[in-house]
Amino acid sequence: MNIHEYQAKALLKLYGVKVLDGYPALSVEDAVKGAQALPGPVWVVKAQIHAGGRGKGGGVKVVKSVDEVKAEATRMLGMQLVTHQTGPEGQKVQRLYIEQGCDIAKELYISFLLDRATSRITIMASTEGGMDIEEVAAHTPEKIIRVSIDPATGIQPFHARQVAFGLGLTGEANKNAVKFVMALYKAYVDLDAAIVEINPMIVTDKNEVMALDAKMNFDDNALYRHPQVADLRDEAEEDPNEKLAKDNELSYVRLDGEIGCMVNGAGLAMATMDIIKLYGGTPANFLDVGGGATTERVTAAFKIILADPNVKGVLVNIFGGIMKCDIIAAGIIAAAREVSLNVPLVVRLEGTNVDLGKKILRESGLPILSADNLADAAAKVVEATKKAMAAA
Repeated sequence: MNIHEYQAKALLKLYGVKVLDGYPALSVEDAVKGAQALPGPVWVVKAQIHAGGRGKGGGVKVVKSVDEVKAEATRMLGMQLVTHQTGPEGQKVQRLYIEQGCDIAKELYISFLLDRATSRITIMASTEGGMDIEEVAAHTPEKIIRVSIDPATGIQPFHARQVAFGLGLTGEANKNAVKFVMALYKAYVDLDAAIVEINPMIVTDKNEVMALDAKMNFDDNALYRHPQVADLRDEAEEDPNEKLAKDNELSYVRLDGEIGCMVNGAGLAMATMDIIKLYGGTPANFLDVGGGATTERVTAAFKIILADPNVKGVLVNIFGGIMKCDIIAAGIIAAAREVSLNVPLVVRLEGTNVDLGKKILRESGLPILSADNLADAAAKVVEATKKAMAAA
């Protein structure tokens, strides 16, 4: 789950991470009141969306009067902010953050994430703050510092000092950076975060170390332990289909292919996407209906897939253990009739009640292609999809 910058800063502040004062705003009036409550003479008006690159898209503006705050708030609220992470359609700005300005001596980068290769929390830091870390990694990888934390010991002061010295900080700035790193780690662990990214992390003219921006997202599976974090969810920022999937306890991730996939089990879903690629197609999504889905959940899953205009064919691949094939079949038919199925549909069923499931599909009267195994299913859906796309 992602949260907004101002929400992340409020959480980090509780752990001793230094941030600038600021106020969230849902209206132009809120923005003006927020600016008037800050000392000035410089303010920063920031669009709040769940995407990076806001500054390049015109979503971050430094201003020098309350009138300018009002003007920028009027411009930003309701705009479609397009960044390299939103795609060409952009994201509607519905919240702002009005923050006090400051004098910046250095802009740096730091993030905490789980490195799955080492199974350790890893600190990534760079002197190239304010830039896309992917660009830094691609063109100047030597400027990225990596420090892994042994889970048996947790973070130790020497880890933080390694980061601070690696960033070229000395004296008071170095001491403040060590405190900053230690506080970030505690927030990361305590809140079950998936990533904490500060870009830029700044050093002021007074050698203070602060988070000028903050990005946090969290492990959904741990949110039950953190109701104060779960309450920060902004459904308006979520893809409608991903929201519907979450509400129906489905695991869904939209991709950019043409073949929709509905599978039970994450491993089988990954294998299904791989074999679609092997046979020359491209998956349009990852969708795991889970081991105990109901007819209603299967219907919701099918509708989510077909709501994607890029989907030109659908493959349903179910191995019925806990999940029964007849329930899947009933859900497929209900959804197909409700949404007026107009793309090729290939279904591969195996497991509990498989014969009943196939019988239900066969007698439905719908143009459903049955497959004997996974390879057969992939070959049929890729061929049918290509024919449908050529005929369109």
